[in-house]
Amino acid sequence: MKQVETSVSIFSAMKKALKRFITVYVVFVAIFVVAKLLFLLIYSPSDVSAADWLDVVLHGLPMDFCVAGYLSVVPGLLQIVRLWTSGRWPALTLKIYFGIVGAALSAIFILDTSLYGYWNFKLDTTPLFYFASSPSAALASATGWQLAAAVLAFVAVGTAISLLLVIAGVRKVTTAHRPWKATLAMAVAVGLLFIPIRGGFTVSTMNVSRAYFSHDRFLNHAAVNPSFSLLYSATHSNGYASQYRFMPDDEVSRYLPVQPTAGTDSAHASILNTERPDIYLVILESFSAHLMPSLNGDSIAMRLDSIANSGIIFSNFYASSFRTDRALPAILNGLPGQPSTSVLKFVDKVEKLPSLARELGRAGYETSYYYGGDINFTNMKALLVGGGFRNIISDADFPISDKTGKWGACDGKLVEKVLQDVVATQPGRSPQFRVVQTSSSHEPFDVPYAGKRFAGDPRLNAFAYADSCLGALVDGISQSPRGDRALIVIVPDHQGAWPDEFESLPSRHHIPLVFAGKALAVGGVRDSTLGCQPDIATTVLKQLGIPADDFLYGVDLFSQAQPHTAFMSRPGEVAFISGAGDTVVFNPDTEDVIAGNDTERAPLLQAKAVLQNLYTNLSNL
Repeated sequence: MKQVETSVSIFSAMKKALKRFITVYVVFVAIFVVAKLLFLLIYSPSDVSAADWLDVVLHGLPMDFCVAGYLSVVPGLLQIVRLWTSGRWPALTLKIYFGIVGAALSAIFILDTSLYGYWNFKLDTTPLFYFASSPSAALASATGWQLAAAVLAFVAVGTAISLLLVIAGVRKVTTAHRPWKATLAMAVAVGLLFIPIRGGFTVSTMNVSRAYFSHDRFLNHAAVNPSFSLLYSATHSNGYASQYRFMPDDEVSRYLPVQPTAGTDSAHASILNTERPDIYLVILESFSAHLMPSLNGDSIAMRLDSIANSGIIFSNFYASSFRTDRALPAILNGLPGQPSTSVLKFVDKVEKLPSLARELGRAGYETSYYYGGDINFTNMKALLVGGGFRNIISDADFPISDKTGKWGACDGKLVEKVLQDVVATQPGRSPQFRVVQTSSSHEPFDVPYAGKRFAGDPRLNAFAYADSCLGALVDGISQSPRGDRALIVIVPDHQGAWPDEFESLPSRHHIPLVFAGKALAVGGVRDSTLGCQPDIATTVLKQLGIPADDFLYGVDLFSQAQPHTAFMSRPGEVAFISGAGDTVVFNPDTEDVIAGNDTERAPLLQAKAVLQNLYTNLSNL
């Protein structure tokens, strides 16, 4: 009779442990499905049907199963422990674990939902990188009420998730004498989690592209589990050599666009009236071609428009990436932005990049960098110091009274600082290379300016303010004692922040490149040559007669000796415009063509070759 009672007890313990384990797994999956529905509710366009919602949920389930599998391993193992002991510590450990998981999932959901409206891609390690390098700068885009709402949402969602998991998995289980059979059954159940974690039995393991099912990018994004997206980004951002292997390495060179040849280019056109001009490179936060009427945009950046029309404007020019940490290496180092990570995460590689400032320094230039914000944000200081900037001015160099914006000193105070140094520079000094990076036209668009035209739109008001500061800077440089030898290069840092909707990735990345200043030998020129930010360093150096052979991805914009192309990227999307003007947009993770002629293979192969070559070179740094 006693043996029968023990058998029943063992069976009861096994049944309850399995039930708790399976319930926890199902709750995890249910949480992910509900999060998906809430995401759709917030961002779904009006033309998305109920069938689309169902497809999003169904195609996202394998990834939800995967993440639920990862998160269920610890509860499964603790359920086994509870078969052997009636002590309270396993249950307490489970509660602590569920509390941590609840907080983590809540943070992921809130971040993903909050940032998607700005970035239009699923959560990766980018915001973590921003926060780790400078928490105050990372939070500068958010207003006080947004931060308060995010904290309240984090607490509410995290508490709800934790309570659900505790209810599902921390009820009392029956212990039994020598529960070997129950332990074996639970061990098998936990082991079976390998199947959803791996993504099934096929050759391909679980990856972000598994959720992609539609030609509508938003539906694909909605199907992706943000927890998996973050985990995948964290584990795949370091291995440049293993990413984007589209073809054998020995075939890559066949499809690479032709690079400039070393030495003097007979087709090169000079635009300067002085041999060694002072060079001012102005990097405008979030500006785009869509703010300029001369580029068929809105009448917002009118000073920039006027400056461009009196100088040289490249009307067919594109930003390399979507955020400043990937834009600065494109502008200053000639390195195209990477879709999966930022090279600034790897200081050891940053130090080995070619640098415009370093080359100009070797040619006798004094090099300075001006920025009103935190120079340590996203390892920017490592890029600048390693790149040869000898004089770096940042928020620490401004009095507290000047740092009125979320990003530090506003553009007006930054311009005042630059012009003080410009005026104080003696005529006999060495040529100057000064970079001025603005910040006031960044979220939250809080500026000391109230333009009547844009009183109801803080964003446009911020652009108008930054534009007025740019005008003051150009005027001040031109009127300074060394103004006659000034070459002013103006370029936005990355994709535009106006308007909200864009037809395509190239449209969003369409920016002006402007050459201005009294060192120009020509003016009033509108140049339709195709170009991208990595061309800037090569073009400037070529104008000065300085070799640019180390800048592998740049082409001299004033030379027609080789084809001009444009390569731009963001997470999950790469666009390429070939020398013949053909455009292709594709997902580098799935290799699906998003826009462009799918039967036209040449631009797609060129784009893949550039991306593969870029990652190979970065892996070798």
